[in-house]
Amino acid sequence: MSTGTLTPRAEFAHSVEASHAWSQTMAMSKRSIIAIVRQPALIIPSLIFPLFFAALGASSFNRATQLPGFPKVDSFLALTLAASVLQGVIFGSVTGGAALAVDIETGFFDRLLASPTSRVSILIGRLAGNALFGCIEALFFTLVMIPFGVNIRSGPAGIAVITLAGGLIGLSIGGFMAAMALRTGSAEAVQGVFPLLFVSMFFSSAFFPRETMQGIYRTIANYNPLS
Repeated sequence: MSTGTLTPRAEFAHSVEASHAWSQTMAMSKRSIIAIVRQPALIIPSLIFPLFFAALGASSFNRATQLPGFPKVDSFLALTLAASVLQGVIFGSVTGGAALAVDIETGFFDRLLASPTSRVSILIGRLAGNALFGCIEALFFTLVMIPFGVNIRSGPAGIAVITLAGGLIGLSIGGFMAAMALRTGSAEAVQGVFPLLFVSMFFSSAFFPRETMQGIYRTIANYNPLS
């Protein structure tokens, strides 16, 4: 028997371990999503405020689409779709990061680490919750804006890509907020990052394309991770 071949007992143990890791990841993902959903005071603004900014921008800057160098879009509202998704995901990621910080403050996270739960399952489960929330946010804003003139020319495939992009944004920002929670162990510190992210969004290309920017504003947008 070659050294690279597993015995039946080893294969069975490996499959059981993988099954346990998968079930643990699913359980942690479910808990992460529930932690976000149980805070409607934070979820509702993540749905309302992005739509408010989108409506305000569309009514105020719709003629800006005629500026030289402005990307070819059907309306300014179509441009604000990405900004709406970004705003909603930031709200949800901050909520998820704060929930992780609360787990650390209450000692629940330490009990998880002391249990047989896989460390990878804890991390992936937490981030999976943020990614799923990002997908839901992206799909919600897309479906809401379509009746108001946002044209997804690639059809259902384009909607699927937008939804996936929302999940990836949720994964990245959620990872940053989780790192903040692990670093500080304070829900207040995690929530304190929100104003910084929110202001940084206005110095990105979320609301206006970089092709129309000049000077220091464009330089900041070029290096802004939210662009």
